[in-house]
Order: sequence, then C-alpha cells, then structure tokens
Amino acid sequence: MRTVLTRLTSFTATIGVFMFNKLNRSARRLFAGMVSVVALGFAGTALAEPALWAIKDKDSTIYLFGTVHVLKPDTQWRSAKIDKALADSGDLTLELVGADDPAVMQPLVMRYGVDQANKLSAKIGPEDFKRASELGQSAGMPPQALEMMRPWLAAVSLAMAPMIKAGYDPKSGVEGVLTRDVKAAGKPVAGLETPEQQIRFFADLPSATEIEFLKSSLKDAEGGAAKLDKMVAAWASGDVAALEAQFITEMKTQYPDLYELLLVKRNVDWANQLKTKLDGSGVSFVAVGSGHLVGAESVQAQLAKLGIKAERVK
Repeated sequence: MRTVLTRLTSFTATIGVFMFNKLNRSARRLFAGMVSVVALGFAGTALAEPALWAIKDKDSTIYLFGTVHVLKPDTQWRSAKIDKALADSGDLTLELVGADDPAVMQPLVMRYGVDQANKLSAKIGPEDFKRASELGQSAGMPPQALEMMRPWLAAVSLAMAPMIKAGYDPKSGVEGVLTRDVKAAGKPVAGLETPEQQIRFFADLPSATEIEFLKSSLKDAEGGAAKLDKMVAAWASGDVAALEAQFITEMKTQYPDLYELLLVKRNVDWANQLKTKLDGSGVSFVAVGSGHLVGAESVQAQLAKLGIKAERVK
C-alpha cells in the first residue's frame, strides 16, 4: 500500500497540508530547519521542464499541467513555456481550493476523520499504534490526538512527517506557487472538486481497506520520501513514460478498486467539466495531480472519447 500512498501524495497532501498547519510551534520551527536542507539530485541541476498539454477550439485554449503538491524548495520546475501559458490565461483551475483554510477544513476533518467513541489503538493493535505514535511525535502530534483519528486520517496525516523530514515543504507545492501568481495578477481561481468530495474519497473506504491503508503506510513510511524523489525527478524532466510506470502501472494491477475510485472516475468527471469549459471562450490554465495526466485512462484519454484532442505543448 506504500506505493498507493506515495503515488497519491498530490492527493493526500490536501489533508496533510491542513494537519501540518495544525502542528505546534516548536514542531514548525524544527521542520523549517529541515526544509532548508539541500535536496539531493535537484539543487543546481539542469532539468528539462514538466509536461504541458493544451486543448483548443476556435475561440478557446485550455492548458493542462500536471502537478506535485509538496516539493523541496529548490526543485526547479518553472520554465518560460509554463510561465507564458499561465500569463496568457485568464483564470486558474485546480483540483480544489480551500485545503489550506482552517475554517473550511476543520469542520470536515471533525465530521469525517474523528472517531471519539472508538480508539485508533483498538482498531490497529498496540504494535502498530506504537509505530504511529512515534511518527506522530516526530511531527508534534501527541498519541492522544492520534487516538481520536480514523485510520484514513492518521495515514494521510502521518505520511507528511517523513516527507517534511526529507526536505519537502507543503508551501513549495506547485498549486501554492501558481495560486500566488494568479491572485497577484487579479485573476480568479476555481476548483474541479470540493474539499468534502476529496475527503470522502478516503472517508468512504470500507473499514478493512481503511485499516490496511494505515497499517501498510506505517510499515513503509520511511521509504515514501525516496519514492517521491523518483517521481518528482520524472515529473520535473517531463518523462511521461516514467510517470506512468510510477503512478499508474502498479496501482492499477495491485489495487484496481482504488485506481478506479481515485483516478479513473475522477478523470471522467474532470474531462466532462473541461468539455463544458472549452465550450466557452478565452484561455485557461488547469493544474491537477500528475497521476491524472498519464496512462491509458488519463484525463486526455477521457477527453479523446469526447472528441477533444489534447496535444503536448512543444
């Protein structure tokens, strides 16, 4: 399950960023020091640019850009081509907006992620809870807080700890950078989904799957950052084939139900939303997790079924 959690880092960061923002001040200071560490393989390295696609009709252009939600601060990914596409666009569309707003997220986390009647330790056993507590304490999250969490919330919250320890910073994620640029230019930002929709993808998992999700992520937590390093390297260099192998292939074969729920169904929905948007006019920039823009059932593949051709921008 580690491979699933790592491949969905761009998705789980939605909750992970919120939980990171809830950490105590001492933990934040610790992490601030951690993220200043030079990222191996990225700092000072000349990389090709991430892939960018476009769909067009007679009076509309929509750019499609795959993202990573958490990055090391010195990861190089901006390019003249990407910057021009963003500057030419009149608006920005992300998977969702509001993930960093406590007023939005707090009620949802309490509703879908907290179970005060049933302790987490009773659901996963003392050994796994000890491991969860160790990870939680390294992120400034006491065992008492973990005890109230549902397994899915504990999994995505704890997943951020080794990522940040490895130098990844939620504030350096692509969406945050794009949003700051667009808002500074006075342009609107919209979402393809709501925060509640994204949370319920996990909250509505069958109980056994939810517990397995947490246990497996605990077992391989430390390996998640290394996996993410490889994915970011492929993404930053525009290596679509490598992204497909790392994001899609294993998940599709080993966890077909999650693949269908978290990728395929959403890709179909987004393609329909993009078709409607394309029926309008003007230039737009759409940025979603990179896993949605690779593979045989990607957003581009769903658009093709609707008669819309996506071409990679050269």
